[in-house]
Amino acid sequence: MNKKSADAAPAGKVRIGISGWRYIPWRGVFYPEKLSQKKELAYASSIFRSIEINGTFYSLQRPEYFEAWAAETPDDFVFSVKAPRFITHIRRLRDAKTPLANFLASGIFRLGPKLGPILWQLPPNFKYDPARLEEFLKLLPHDTESAAALSKKHDKWMKGRAAMKPDAIRPLRHAIEIRHATFATPEFIEMLRSYNVAVVCADTVEWPRMMDVTSDFMYCRLHGSEILYASGYTSEALDQWAGRVCAWARGGEPDDAERVVKSCGAKLPARDIFVYFDNDVKVRAPFDAKSLTERVDKVLGR
Repeated sequence: MNKKSADAAPAGKVRIGISGWRYIPWRGVFYPEKLSQKKELAYASSIFRSIEINGTFYSLQRPEYFEAWAAETPDDFVFSVKAPRFITHIRRLRDAKTPLANFLASGIFRLGPKLGPILWQLPPNFKYDPARLEEFLKLLPHDTESAAALSKKHDKWMKGRAAMKPDAIRPLRHAIEIRHATFATPEFIEMLRSYNVAVVCADTVEWPRMMDVTSDFMYCRLHGSEILYASGYTSEALDQWAGRVCAWARGGEPDDAERVVKSCGAKLPARDIFVYFDNDVKVRAPFDAKSLTERVDKVLGR
């Protein structure tokens, strides 16, 4: 595809946002000085098209929380949901069926059409184990109907705080973020493609940065390429990321893609993109997310 035809190609939905929204240092810097904490999500969602929910990583939330978050955000807003560390860091993907059912029953369906991808973040000391990983991937439901069926297998202690009925049958997407060099193998990439799970393109100096297309959407987490969770992005760096995002959104791949497997995935007429800035320590995430959104919108004519 030449540059002229690529520029004219239709693009999928691009959602650029932040990882979490409740940070004390952001108050009076990103958030207005006198904005109450209760209004922070409403304020952030008026600026960004998507936000990662981080609290779900640390503990199971309740249905009423998800319902409240959905009510506080615009109609076209989408949340990504970070899966529990109990599954990824404590169980380390072993015996995950019941904990997965607990998570699915915890209330994520209350987000309704605002339920976006589920993020599975593996710990830094988790090495590539093909048998264990594939056993886990087989469990993942890819639509809300099958997710609801699995959610009914939750633990008995969740009785009275479970919500297992989705409002509609919709696709359910999954993305996996790896943090160990042993995953930089073609076998891992091909496995994700076979299960239609996105590999997270994580921008950091701490672990491999993979730009392989393994699903019908792309998921990027920008942690700060110089200092983890702290360093901001220069104008030049944001221009580079804008180019990558637009290439992926139009169903192709950027010229500077850092791939494990040279051959790309199936070509698509358009592809949805999710990008989250996680460089929150020095309050850079919301401002970098706004800058990248402006660049991408300009290129895509939105």
